[in-house]
Amino acid sequence: MTNSRNNDCKAFREELPDLVLTANSRPSLAAIAHMRACPPCAEEYLSFQSTFAALDSWNAPGPSAYFDQKLAVRIREEQAAPRMSWLESLRMRLLFNTGRSFRPIVVGALGLALVVGGGGIAGINYSNVSRAPQASATVNDLQILDRNEQAFQQLDELQQDDDGGTQAMPTSTGDEAPAAPPAS
Repeated sequence: MTNSRNNDCKAFREELPDLVLTANSRPSLAAIAHMRACPPCAEEYLSFQSTFAALDSWNAPGPSAYFDQKLAVRIREEQAAPRMSWLESLRMRLLFNTGRSFRPIVVGALGLALVVGGGGIAGINYSNVSRAPQASATVNDLQILDRNEQAFQQLDELQQDDDGGTQAMPTSTGDEAPAAPPAS
């Protein structure tokens, strides 16, 4: 029983705007039967009727007798006023704007920040090109001296081979202690 009543109330509420807003309309027999059976719907119908009757009797005030003259004076004042510079115009737009015009700029800036930030996170960094480490000048000089010493050793070995087995005198580097004189 309550389910059928709810369905009747829904159907009546759908029909209610047409009943109230259409001039000289009479409610259908189903709507009248429902209003007799459902006091809340009948009260809602009467409330809508009284509200719209009050709105129909209301007269909006007309414009002032000097409206046109005041409007013309305001237009002349705006035309005579000095033009705003573009900076002042931008300032006024920023102060009195709702912010909707800045949405594309904000979206673009956030997209750019995402691309730049994402590139750094993904390891896409083109500034760090791998290069072979370069040795300092001191290290280079020591390597050259080492190669020279190896060359001298090889030359000494070749000279020993050419002498046919004669022993060459060892060269002193200055780090060794002098040999003791032979004992007599």
